[in-house]
Amino acid sequence: MHADTAQSAIDTFISAFNASDDAYVTSLLSQALTSDVVLWGPLGRSEGLEAVERFVLDIRRHPAGPGTMVRRSGVDMPDEWARYRWVFTTPGGGPRLAGTDVVHLRRGLIDQMIVFAGDLTPAG
Repeated sequence: MHADTAQSAIDTFISAFNASDDAYVTSLLSQALTSDVVLWGPLGRSEGLEAVERFVLDIRRHPAGPGTMVRRSGVDMPDEWARYRWVFTTPGGGPRLAGTDVVHLRRGLIDQMIVFAGDLTPAG
């Protein structure tokens, strides 16, 4: 699989967080994710496109206001796995969260996603 294919799926997934209206979220996610996608994240495991959609919609309704999700690195892709860094910021200098996602792609769509939010603490 080519890194361009992975980057396209990743960027489409990220665009769901930034859609102009909730009505576009489902369409964007269905272009980026398989219907049986599994998301492992800080809040637990979500299975299926509808569960990931609920996750995205919850983030879009952040108490500090609608935020912006941005990919802040290139896409590193050894075979069918890819990783990238992201940042989520809320308006007016509100809460900011950054992390790294690791995704598995099947036929050009993300079928597994592991979300690491926050920075790692230094060893020692």
